[in-house]
Amino acid sequence: MKKVLFISSTGGHLSELMQLKRLFKYYNYYIITEKTDSNMYLKDKYKNRVSYLVYGTKDFPFSYIFKFTYNCFKSIFLYFKIRPKVIITTGTHTAVPICFIGKLFRSKIIYIETFANMSTKTISGKLIYPIADLFVVQWESMLKLYPKAVYGGWIF
Repeated sequence: MKKVLFISSTGGHLSELMQLKRLFKYYNYYIITEKTDSNMYLKDKYKNRVSYLVYGTKDFPFSYIFKFTYNCFKSIFLYFKIRPKVIITTGTHTAVPICFIGKLFRSKIIYIETFANMSTKTISGKLIYPIADLFVVQWESMLKLYPKAVYGGWIF
Protein backbone atom coordinates (compact mmCIF):
# COMPACT_ATOMS: atom_id res chain seq x y z
CA MET A 1 0.00 0.00 0.00
CA LYS A 2 1.38 3.42 -1.00
CA LYS A 3 2.62 5.67 1.85
CA VAL A 4 0.96 9.08 1.77
CA LEU A 5 1.79 11.95 4.09
CA PHE A 6 -0.93 14.52 4.82
CA ILE A 7 0.55 17.70 6.29
CA SER A 8 -0.66 21.20 7.13
CA SER A 9 -0.52 23.85 9.77
CA THR A 10 -3.24 23.92 12.38
CA GLY A 11 -6.56 25.77 12.11
CA GLY A 12 -8.31 26.25 8.78
CA HIS A 13 -5.59 24.53 6.77
CA LEU A 14 -5.93 21.43 8.95
CA SER A 15 -9.71 21.57 8.63
CA GLU A 16 -9.32 21.56 4.85
CA LEU A 17 -6.79 18.73 4.97
CA MET A 18 -9.06 16.59 7.14
CA GLN A 19 -11.76 16.85 4.46
CA LEU A 20 -9.59 14.31 2.66
CA LYS A 21 -9.78 11.72 5.46
CA ARG A 22 -12.01 9.50 3.33
CA LEU A 23 -8.84 8.78 1.34
CA PHE A 24 -7.07 7.34 4.39
CA LYS A 25 -8.57 3.87 3.87
CA TYR A 26 -6.85 3.58 0.49
CA TYR A 27 -3.32 4.40 1.67
CA ASN A 28 -0.78 3.79 4.37
CA TYR A 29 -1.32 7.36 5.58
CA TYR A 30 0.40 9.59 8.09
CA ILE A 31 -0.62 13.04 9.40
CA ILE A 32 1.63 15.91 10.49
CA THR A 33 0.41 19.22 11.88
CA GLU A 34 1.35 21.73 14.55
CA LYS A 35 0.78 20.84 18.18
CA THR A 36 -2.04 22.87 19.70
CA ASP A 37 -4.75 22.09 22.25
CA SER A 38 -7.34 22.18 19.47
CA ASN A 39 -5.90 19.23 17.57
CA MET A 40 -4.62 16.90 20.27
CA TYR A 41 -7.65 14.70 19.54
CA LEU A 42 -5.87 13.53 16.40
CA LYS A 43 -3.40 11.50 18.49
CA ASP A 44 -6.31 9.71 20.19
CA LYS A 45 -8.18 9.11 16.96
CA TYR A 46 -5.30 8.19 14.63
CA LYS A 47 -2.83 6.82 17.22
CA ASN A 48 0.66 6.28 15.81
CA ARG A 49 -0.19 7.86 12.46
CA VAL A 50 0.15 11.44 13.77
CA SER A 51 3.16 13.60 14.57
CA TYR A 52 3.29 17.19 15.67
CA LEU A 53 5.59 20.06 14.84
CA VAL A 54 6.03 23.08 17.10
CA TYR A 55 3.33 25.70 16.68
CA GLY A 56 4.75 28.99 15.48
CA THR A 57 3.36 32.20 14.11
CA LYS A 58 5.04 34.95 12.15
CA ASP A 59 3.37 37.43 14.51
CA PHE A 60 6.34 36.80 16.82
CA PRO A 61 9.28 36.93 14.38
CA PHE A 62 12.09 36.37 16.86
CA SER A 63 10.75 33.14 18.36
CA TYR A 64 9.36 32.07 14.98
CA ILE A 65 12.87 31.86 13.51
CA PHE A 66 13.87 29.30 16.15
CA LYS A 67 10.64 27.34 15.93
CA PHE A 68 10.79 27.23 12.13
CA THR A 69 14.43 26.06 12.24
CA TYR A 70 13.54 23.34 14.74
CA ASN A 71 10.60 22.27 12.56
CA CYS A 72 12.88 22.02 9.53
CA PHE A 73 15.15 19.58 11.34
CA LYS A 74 12.23 17.63 12.74
CA SER A 75 10.75 17.49 9.22
CA ILE A 76 13.92 15.80 7.98
CA PHE A 77 13.63 13.24 10.77
CA LEU A 78 9.93 12.64 10.09
CA TYR A 79 10.45 12.35 6.34
CA PHE A 80 12.94 9.52 6.79
CA LYS A 81 10.80 7.89 9.45
CA ILE A 82 7.72 7.87 7.19
CA ARG A 83 9.35 7.74 3.72
CA PRO A 84 6.18 8.82 1.88
CA LYS A 85 5.76 8.27 -1.84
CA VAL A 86 3.26 11.16 -1.92
CA ILE A 87 2.94 14.33 0.17
CA ILE A 88 -0.44 16.06 0.18
CA THR A 89 -0.71 19.48 1.76
CA THR A 90 -3.05 22.41 2.14
CA GLY A 91 -0.16 24.58 3.43
CA THR A 92 1.31 26.70 5.10
CA HIS A 93 4.80 27.25 6.53
CA THR A 94 4.61 23.94 8.40
CA ALA A 95 4.47 22.01 5.13
CA VAL A 96 7.00 23.87 2.99
CA PRO A 97 10.19 22.27 4.35
CA ILE A 98 8.92 18.69 4.07
CA CYS A 99 7.70 19.35 0.52
CA PHE A 100 11.20 20.43 -0.51
CA ILE A 101 12.75 17.47 1.31
CA GLY A 102 10.26 15.18 -0.38
CA LYS A 103 10.97 16.63 -3.82
CA LEU A 104 14.69 16.09 -3.26
CA PHE A 105 14.02 12.41 -2.52
CA ARG A 106 11.48 11.95 -5.34
CA SER A 107 8.21 11.97 -3.44
CA LYS A 108 5.25 13.29 -5.42
CA ILE A 109 4.01 16.64 -4.13
CA ILE A 110 0.31 17.52 -4.23
CA TYR A 111 -0.52 21.00 -3.05
CA ILE A 112 -4.07 22.25 -2.54
CA GLU A 113 -4.25 26.05 -2.40
CA THR A 114 -6.45 27.20 0.42
CA PHE A 115 -10.14 27.90 -0.05
CA ALA A 116 -9.62 31.18 1.82
CA ASN A 117 -7.79 32.75 -1.14
CA MET A 118 -9.74 33.34 -4.30
CA SER A 119 -7.71 36.15 -5.82
CA THR A 120 -4.22 36.18 -4.27
CA LYS A 121 -1.37 33.70 -3.93
CA THR A 122 -0.32 32.41 -0.54
CA ILE A 123 3.36 32.45 0.40
CA SER A 124 3.45 28.66 0.65
CA GLY A 125 1.64 28.40 -2.68
CA LYS A 126 4.27 30.60 -4.32
CA LEU A 127 7.05 28.45 -2.86
CA ILE A 128 5.58 25.03 -3.65
CA TYR A 129 4.05 25.81 -7.07
CA PRO A 130 7.35 25.33 -8.96
CA ILE A 131 8.01 21.91 -7.37
CA ALA A 132 4.48 20.51 -7.16
CA ASP A 133 3.61 17.49 -9.27
CA LEU A 134 -0.03 18.48 -8.92
CA PHE A 135 -1.15 21.94 -7.83
CA VAL A 136 -4.87 22.19 -7.13
CA VAL A 137 -6.87 25.40 -6.75
CA GLN A 138 -10.35 25.58 -5.25
CA TRP A 139 -11.45 28.67 -7.19
CA GLU A 140 -11.43 28.95 -10.99
CA SER A 141 -10.21 32.54 -10.65
CA MET A 142 -6.93 31.20 -9.21
CA LEU A 143 -6.06 29.57 -12.55
CA LYS A 144 -5.05 33.05 -13.75
CA LEU A 145 -2.43 33.19 -11.00
CA TYR A 146 -1.35 29.55 -11.29
CA PRO A 147 -1.67 28.66 -15.00
CA LYS A 148 -0.37 25.08 -14.58
CA ALA A 149 -2.77 24.38 -11.72
CA VAL A 150 -5.82 22.14 -11.87
CA TYR A 151 -9.20 23.45 -10.76
CA GLY A 152 -10.51 20.93 -8.26
CA GLY A 153 -13.42 22.79 -6.76
CA TRP A 154 -14.07 23.10 -3.05
CA ILE A 155 -12.95 20.32 -0.75
CA PHE A 156 -15.51 21.27 1.89
